[in-house]
Amino acid sequence: MSKVSKFGDVEIPSRLIERAVDQMASLPGVGRRTALRLVLNMLRRSEDDVRRFAESLVAMREGVRACQVCGNLSEEPICSICLAPGREEHVVAVVEDLRDLLAIEGTGHYHGRYHVLGGVISPMDGVGPGDLRIDALVERVASGDIKEVIFALPTTMEGDTTAFYLNKRFSNAGVKVTSIARGVAVGDEIQYADDLTLIRSFQHRTPYEA
Repeated sequence: MSKVSKFGDVEIPSRLIERAVDQMASLPGVGRRTALRLVLNMLRRSEDDVRRFAESLVAMREGVRACQVCGNLSEEPICSICLAPGREEHVVAVVEDLRDLLAIEGTGHYHGRYHVLGGVISPMDGVGPGDLRIDALVERVASGDIKEVIFALPTTMEGDTTAFYLNKRFSNAGVKVTSIARGVAVGDEIQYADDLTLIRSFQHRTPYEA
C-alpha cells in the first residue's frame, strides 16, 4: 500500500503524485499548490496527451543546443539570426539570456547580431566571469569583424558589474562600446521592458562610461 504523504494539512494519497508535484514545484515561480493543480490537470488528460507532453520536453532537452557563434538557442549548430544575410554583421548586442534576446527581437527595430552571456556576474550567487560566455565574446571582438558592442544588460548591480568587466576586457580591442539608454529603469530587466522603451533605448544608446 502506498505511503500517505502530507501536503500542508492535507494528505496526498499517492507517492507518484507527490513525486510529480516535487518536479513541477522545482520550476521557477511555481509553488507547491500551483504544482499540485498542474499535476491534477495532467491526471485528467488522456495517457496519450500526457505522453506527448513528456516526449516534447525530452525532445526539447535533447535537440536544443547553444549556437556555436552567439549562444542563442537553436536546433542547429548555428542559429537562424547568425545565418540571416540581412543582419548588421559588425554590430553585436550583448544580452544576459534568451528572454532578453526575444524581447529585443520582438521590437523589430534591431538588426544587428547578438551575444548571449548565459547570465551576469554575481559573486553573491557564485557566478564569475568563467561561468559565462565572456571568452567567446572576447574572441569574436578580437577577430576584427565586430565594430560596435552594445551592452543590453539589466540595469542592476550585477548587470553593471558585468558591463564594467567587459569594458575592461575590450579596453585595447579598438572596438566601439556603447550601452542602451537608461529608458529601462534602474533595477529592471530587459525582458520586462515594453517595446517602445526598448526601441528608444537602442536608438539613443550612448558610449559606455564605467
